[in-house]
Amino acid sequence: MTDTHPDDILNLLADIVGTAHVATGAEAARWSEDWTRQAHWTPLAVVRPATTEEVSEVVRLANRAGTPIVPVSGNTGLVEGTRAQGSIMVSLDRMSAIREVRPEARIAIVEAGAILSRIHEAAGAHDLIFPLFFGARGSAMIGGALSTNAGGSNVLRYGSTRHLCLGIEAVLPTGEIVNLMSELHKDNSGYDLRDLLIGAEGTLGIITAAVLKLHPKPRAYATAMVAVPSLDRALVLLNRLQQETGGAVEAFEFMPGVFMDAYLERFPEARAPFDDRHDINILVEVGALAPRDAQPGPDGTVPVAAHLEEVLGQLFEDGAILDAVVAQSDTQRQEMWARREASAEVARLRPNVIDNDICVPVDKMQVFLDRITARASDLDPGLIPLCVAHLGDGNLHFAGWPESQDPEIHKAVKQAVDDAAMDLGGSFSAEHGVGLSKKPAMQRHKNPAAIQAMRAIKQALDPNGIMNPGKVLPDA
Repeated sequence: MTDTHPDDILNLLADIVGTAHVATGAEAARWSEDWTRQAHWTPLAVVRPATTEEVSEVVRLANRAGTPIVPVSGNTGLVEGTRAQGSIMVSLDRMSAIREVRPEARIAIVEAGAILSRIHEAAGAHDLIFPLFFGARGSAMIGGALSTNAGGSNVLRYGSTRHLCLGIEAVLPTGEIVNLMSELHKDNSGYDLRDLLIGAEGTLGIITAAVLKLHPKPRAYATAMVAVPSLDRALVLLNRLQQETGGAVEAFEFMPGVFMDAYLERFPEARAPFDDRHDINILVEVGALAPRDAQPGPDGTVPVAAHLEEVLGQLFEDGAILDAVVAQSDTQRQEMWARREASAEVARLRPNVIDNDICVPVDKMQVFLDRITARASDLDPGLIPLCVAHLGDGNLHFAGWPESQDPEIHKAVKQAVDDAAMDLGGSFSAEHGVGLSKKPAMQRHKNPAAIQAMRAIKQALDPNGIMNPGKVLPDA
């Protein structure tokens, strides 16, 4: 490392990418806070390279100078993973090309700054989908989704981001470029560095490009809101639907009654999902690939929707569900999805929201909610629990509006949520990553030998500790 003055670093950065693509001061404001606007910082500079080679030169400079470097994509994260006080922030927004879509191979080759919704559009032009969907898809970039191994609403059928990626290109903390842009579905040639870098939150390198898996676009969707007596009954419903549809359930989302109340408060022009209020509301979607399931009949009825309606009708007669509404148009389908995708906005209807991102085995969700609701009430009797969940894969976002204004009480509730999940064989982080905000949970719950191995990997790849320092790994 060399003792390089900050002004010299700025001049050298400008030499690499051009003065117009180095932002400081007020010009860096939009990169100087996170999505929640609760974390703020002042970076040394925000640099916007246009090529992988420029990323490499920027990282080499930072490594020589010993200056921290923090990669940033759409900055839609929720765990303070892009906090960058005094650091060089590397934004990949200029590296946004969708280089190629090959429909026969069902792959897309993209740069890390490609916005998720643009990838969806490019795949859709070939009657394919890239099935990574979540509320921030209009601004989130694929590099950030890969770096956090993002989840979303379709993990149940297609898996998380890691499962949707065949290969990556990345710049290591020393500035070396690793080309892992494999298009293979099988490759047993040594350690899987791709999977190591995916989900590392930029602490081991900067992902600059990727080979993504595409899937056939369903020819028709059947979407419904279903009210059930309990989460255990919801799991019975999911298993029944998977059996009836040959595993074609794309999404299975849980929204409790208190969430629906808050949604209608936030969006007073919206409609309630049912005529009567229910405590447990499930959004279910089935995707039909076969023409026989998607081609409308003479009366306009789509077979997959008719089948879903028939199955739900049988379950209603058996008392397994309390109510159900099947979307009869794309407008009704979008109305159902609007409720779920507004969850982050709804949670922030009141200040000081306590927000967690946990995962438990799918058959332990009811036990978890019973335990944590009681524990949260003990800590703050006035707390209003507000949850949504990707119920099909066991990922629950337990949020709460506290009555207490004591930060220590808020901290205790968050810790209790993590502890309850771990006690049931779960995880304190399902899809948002660790960043800074979940480091205490990492320290409490992660296996010490696993943390030691992670530190060894970090030291080997980033000996000067410049790459997104202080994130993910607990302090030694």
